[in-house]
Amino acid sequence: MKKTVVSAVIGGALAVAAVPATLGALGFTTAGIAASSVAAKMMSAAAVANGGGVTAGGLVATLQSVGAAGLSASSNVLLGSAGSVVGAWLGRSNKKPEEEGPEEDPPSEEVKK
Repeated sequence: MKKTVVSAVIGGALAVAAVPATLGALGFTTAGIAASSVAAKMMSAAAVANGGGVTAGGLVATLQSVGAAGLSASSNVLLGSAGSVVGAWLGRSNKKPEEEGPEEDPPSEEVKK
């Protein structure tokens, strides 16, 4: 039980912390979209697809908003809850360690007649 609770807490914290870190690594930073990043390529593709502009409320705009301002409190709660569920699920282990025994049967002795 304790292992499951600890796994749930770790899963929730990792889920909340991973989103800004991942978005920053992709190029969605607080200062804007980083040059030559995945985010810049996404923005370029979205602009080409939309005739020169990025759609408000689209994927690129939403990711940039989250990268710049972070997630809302309700989004953090939802994300933390989902991470906790996954962490608890991964932390549950019903498998018991196998008992160690001899790897092979001892050689049998031949009976002489």
